Amino acid sequence: MTDWPVLALPDEAATITLGRRCAKALPDDVSGWTLLLSGDLGSGKSTLARALIGALGHSGPVPSPTYTLVEPYTLERGTVYHVDLYRVADPGELYFLGFDDLDTGLRLVEWPDRAPGLDDTADLSIELDYAPTGRLARIRGLSPRGTDLARRLAL
Repeated sequence: MTDWPVLALPDEAATITLGRRCAKALPDDVSGWTLLLSGDLGSGKSTLARALIGALGHSGPVPSPTYTLVEPYTLERGTVYHVDLYRVADPGELYFLGFDDLDTGLRLVEWPDRAPGLDDTADLSIELDYAPTGRLARIRGLSPRGTDLARRLAL
């Protein structure tokens, strides 16, 4: 697929809807999946992550992991690790974070550019960007199953 979907997100509700659609499109067992969320500060990464985690069955608050770096959620469909790499200054820090040990669950990674090469092992990239009226979401499959997920999100 060469023409990756670009979805218009005119408001916060549209970003929340995209997060919910993504959760619905994922398989019943989300273990082993990696979704990358990129974009500038305030572009909607955390909003999308909160909606996705809530749609997977979490009913409590979903704090931003900016300071904790990882927030785990044990859910019926598998463990979700909400990861925020914004404060990671050196890729070597990921070793101390135990990042490789998180591959048993769904890794939902904000600021994936702080971990060079992560897109080589990830499934889906959602790049959020500002638009004159709201935001845009560029969805790109990074693995065969991620490509299938991107196609389903484009419908």
